[in-house]
Amino acid sequence: MTPFIFISLMTWLVGGFAIVVPAPPLRQDNVCEIFREQPTWYDHAASSRDRWGTPIAVQMAFVHYESSFRSHIRPPRNQLFGFIPWERPSTAYGYAQALDPAWSDYMAEAGSVLATRDQMKHALDFIGWYNRKTHEQLGIPLNKSDHLYFAYHEGRTGYRRGYHKQKPALQRIAANVATRTKTYQSQLASCEKEFQCRRFYEFGPFCR
Repeated sequence: MTPFIFISLMTWLVGGFAIVVPAPPLRQDNVCEIFREQPTWYDHAASSRDRWGTPIAVQMAFVHYESSFRSHIRPPRNQLFGFIPWERPSTAYGYAQALDPAWSDYMAEAGSVLATRDQMKHALDFIGWYNRKTHEQLGIPLNKSDHLYFAYHEGRTGYRRGYHKQKPALQRIAANVATRTKTYQSQLASCEKEFQCRRFYEFGPFCR
């Protein structure tokens, strides 16, 4: 192995995670600043919107409340006898906090072979896919983020049975998701052109 290849490999091993796993955005209250830090996230959100119909602001509000834009997050472990780390309360993982069963359904129906929950591209596509199924099965509009979030959190069967109506804390979170969606939508209207047509081959009808 030549010195150049060795140094390049070590650089990737030591610093590569800064590229592969982006740090959470500094300004999570402003979707324009989020996309300025991570412009490819706009591309992923736009692709999910075009494929499944969920608005970009709804997708990003979901990620904000599910993971705070942290890629490898899992629910904290329960503690046995108050101090021994034990099992996690759920299999939720990644930007979208997708559960194992839902992720398996997504992969079987719509996900790419290389899809992972800790990549924003696939997490946003999962959210779009899940909301599309919710819309088709429950009739919830794809811009009604609070009720989409109820179905996302409780599952579609739980939504049908009204489990969310018995959970004040979840109702508050869903209201916050709706408020965040409106804020993100308003912000995006003022800056979205920055993220469209920024590549040399994107022009005219080829721009999102």
